[in-house]
Amino acid sequence: MSTPLPPEPALSVQGITKSFKNLPVLTGVNFEVSAGSIFALLGSNGAGKTTLVRILSTLLKADGGTAKVNGFNVATHPGDVRESISLTGQFAAVDEVLTGRENLILIAKLRHLKNPSAIADELLARFSLTEAGKRKAATYSGGMRRRLDIAMSLIGSPPVIFLDEPTTGLDPQARIEVWQTIQQLAKGGTTVLLTTQYLDEAEQLADRIAILHKGTIIQNGTLAELKQLLPAAKVEYVEKQPSLEDVFLALVGEPDDTPATTTADGTAAVPTGKELR
Repeated sequence: MSTPLPPEPALSVQGITKSFKNLPVLTGVNFEVSAGSIFALLGSNGAGKTTLVRILSTLLKADGGTAKVNGFNVATHPGDVRESISLTGQFAAVDEVLTGRENLILIAKLRHLKNPSAIADELLARFSLTEAGKRKAATYSGGMRRRLDIAMSLIGSPPVIFLDEPTTGLDPQARIEVWQTIQQLAKGGTTVLLTTQYLDEAEQLADRIAILHKGTIIQNGTLAELKQLLPAAKVEYVEKQPSLEDVFLALVGEPDDTPATTTADGTAAVPTGKELR
């Protein structure tokens, strides 16, 4: 009886290097991403995150190393890679003149898919944008625009999606809306490569986290594995105070617009014990 082979990783990056003139940006990047997982590439500005995403999405050629996406080599089979992926950049790429629904229909038609109207309606419902679907995208909030942008990137059901700093410039409430959307993608089987410079974002979302520093991966592991790199924490008993984000979300409502309760004098009553999911 033969032993079944382990499944091929959705992303495989081996020794990728890239320089611009005399400036080395990537100096040998290595990692793998399992299918259906969220992989966070964490690094400060200028660490090379966007350069790496551009290489994986065939928009830029590496100087050295190999990379595979969904089993296809990005250098030798770029067409197959493009059919396997979707890329969402740092800023929402929606057409503000069109309605949300028209944006989705346009992308479905460009991909030559059948029933573009049905596809648009399904995605509007999936991303809680049905009521806003008839409005021009220019009237959307930052979180709504980003959700629409991600919905557009899912047309055609790509197995791998790259999200390059998807919450840049968003307010706390909109960030959580996008976080929930990303978690739903992974639950549906989509592989997500997320680049971010926000520590809390990687901590909340990622199955594995790689830290990119000065062009190379210096650590790669689960959150628990990375925490083990530090000395054991001292046990101290302190009174837990709500953070400013806790207060903000309690006052303005959660992303699902749950109303805040009020006291007898009309002031907002701040719920306690809420956790950010």
